[in-house]
Amino acid sequence: MFARLQALLAALWGGLLLCIAFVATPSAFAVLERAQAGGYVARVFALEAQISLALGLMLMLIERRISRDTVEAGGTSDQFSARLLLPAVALFCTIAGYYGLQPMMADARAGTGVASFAALHGASLAFFGVKGLAVLALAWISQRRAS
Repeated sequence: MFARLQALLAALWGGLLLCIAFVATPSAFAVLERAQAGGYVARVFALEAQISLALGLMLMLIERRISRDTVEAGGTSDQFSARLLLPAVALFCTIAGYYGLQPMMADARAGTGVASFAALHGASLAFFGVKGLAVLALAWISQRRAS
């Protein structure tokens, strides 16, 4: 039961990240003025960061529960499996990319930052991409175990 829930949550999280990357963000910049699109996308990423924190923690807790149940049933379990490390990577990318870089990007936009907005935006994009790959890999690995 928990394996299927893990696979479902990982797939939904991956779908959310893909929708943001390929639908919501480009569409906002295609139809809104640049400043309005930036504000809209900033709000989308703020919500995504909160959702990512919640889902990442839930998926890590689910994996720990599955591991505990496996050990109690007489099996063996890896303490640091891919199904535990991938959501940890995604959480790190969320914290570093949104909560770490976002304030620096606001400073750079105001002209008081230590790095350029473009450089920080590129780093933020890289963290989002790594997070997306980690979550999609988790969905694939979890699906294989659930079936």
